[in-house]
Amino acid sequence: MTTLLRSLFLVFVCASIVSADDHPKPNVIVILADDLGIVDMNAYATKFTGTKPSQMYYETPNLDRLAKEGLAFSQAYACHLCSPARASLLTGKYAARTGFTTAVGGNVRTFYNQAIKPPQDYVAQDALVWQDKIDIQQALLNGTTRDALASGQPSDNGQNETTLAEAMPEHDAAFIGKWHLGGHGSQGWQPADQGFEEISYFDEGGSPYFNWRGLWDSGEKLFPKTPQPKLLRGKSGGNRGQEYLTDELTEHAIDFLRRRADSETSQNKPFFLHFCHFAVHTPFQGPTDDVAYFEQKSTRGWNGHDNAIYAAMLKRLDVSVGRILDTLEETGLDENTLVVFMSDNGGVTYTDPVATNNAPFKGGKALHFEGGIRVPLVIRWKGRVAGDRWSNVPVDCNDIFPTVLDLTGYDLADHIKPGGIDGRSLAPLLDDPTNAKSDYARDTFFWHYPLNVIVKNPEDGLPSAPSSAVRKGDWKLIFDWSGALRLYNIAEDPFEKNELSAAMPEKAHSLFIQLNDWMDKSVEVKYTPAINPDYDPSEESRKRPFVDLRRKYLGADRAIRTVEHDPRFTLIPAGVQPHVNTSK
Repeated sequence: MTTLLRSLFLVFVCASIVSADDHPKPNVIVILADDLGIVDMNAYATKFTGTKPSQMYYETPNLDRLAKEGLAFSQAYACHLCSPARASLLTGKYAARTGFTTAVGGNVRTFYNQAIKPPQDYVAQDALVWQDKIDIQQALLNGTTRDALASGQPSDNGQNETTLAEAMPEHDAAFIGKWHLGGHGSQGWQPADQGFEEISYFDEGGSPYFNWRGLWDSGEKLFPKTPQPKLLRGKSGGNRGQEYLTDELTEHAIDFLRRRADSETSQNKPFFLHFCHFAVHTPFQGPTDDVAYFEQKSTRGWNGHDNAIYAAMLKRLDVSVGRILDTLEETGLDENTLVVFMSDNGGVTYTDPVATNNAPFKGGKALHFEGGIRVPLVIRWKGRVAGDRWSNVPVDCNDIFPTVLDLTGYDLADHIKPGGIDGRSLAPLLDDPTNAKSDYARDTFFWHYPLNVIVKNPEDGLPSAPSSAVRKGDWKLIFDWSGALRLYNIAEDPFEKNELSAAMPEKAHSLFIQLNDWMDKSVEVKYTPAINPDYDPSEESRKRPFVDLRRKYLGADRAIRTVEHDPRFTLIPAGVQPHVNTSK
């Protein structure tokens, strides 16, 4: 080797070593908002309506800053409700594959908290019954759902989901905020059982925003037969001096970040912080001064946004994100910290008063229309991800799992294999947001919700029947299990104004088969609806009759199941009525 070549070789080797030292495994912060609608964030509202933030009612300057400094996704999908989305994000799988089909309250009866031995094909954390109070005839009975993400407990029957925290062994993982994946305080299914340090959290769908600490620390059992000494519903984590929950959780997060910035405390080990806000989930409770400000704001009512308390709650969420970004900058952590921000489902449109409005998108939380599942998603990484850009490529919440692993240098091979995760890394889109190179090789997405729900279907104004959906390329099909198919070209019609199933029956039929093939392969039968033997067709409230479309298009052997041999409906304790959900 010549002296010149040897010198060039040494320069190359040294440069590679410096480059590697300059870029150790990054820290990761995944911030998950609760019930934040697609146009609740000003940057997204401008994207879809052309309106300037100064003309809007909500104020999200810090979230807009995040979008300005990162890559924002205009067609990011989550699930229809919060627990399924959380399970999907943490496992990289479609929620229904993990058993999460809906989000239940702490008063749901499960085999576990009723101390009933699960029958064959069921697990302890499966719900016995969960249903909304619906007065109209229902042709279908609800499928069930899991109430805790499988963690390898004996009663999980061999199931053990690998969470993002567990898949990142070189990172210290910590959890703050809303868990809602642990059977509402069930021992063995809490954040610590899924790879996280528990800082401050509550295992419930919602929380008071004032005077919450006693509830979070309470071990009082909701069902006396629950087989543990006390519930592990949460941990307030010590008082950080804030009266309002969103602010208090933010102080916990900032305290964590400052400790991680201290090299003696952190020992220079990277961290993963999963920060799951309760905001902007009900109950409607906001700081008095913020509420008063929005009550008097002149733009109140823009786009149907007029709930002053909700606007105040959103403001505190926005301030929280701003404080996280400021702390990263102040401590120098932003030089190598990946930040992901997302919402778990669409904005809520069924509360009284109404929380928000997802217009121009149709529908909201608990529905498979775009307003229910299309959400904000931003990825920010200073110096590594160019900011102020949009990607219009459809992506999914279960892509977060492989994306984080990919960007932090972990091997994806064990996860991306038959029977493994469904998500794919978004890393190629960070440099190629239009996917011109087609390196993000995914164009099909599935959703599944096997429950009747009080939330009104915008097509007929009646409580919604179970539904499942698929998007393949530009096309989306919603399968209403009560007997309707709804077909949309999302590329041309993102607001779902033109239903095309009658005009394009072959396209609808093709997508229907693909959707049901996926369900039959990926979703356990207990997590699907069943024919209601007490249904009276003469009392049907819809203007169309119930039709079993699976029987019609797939044959009798794939018809919607019956319940004659389903033990779940025979094991409800004597004298106990099936729980009726009133929490929505």
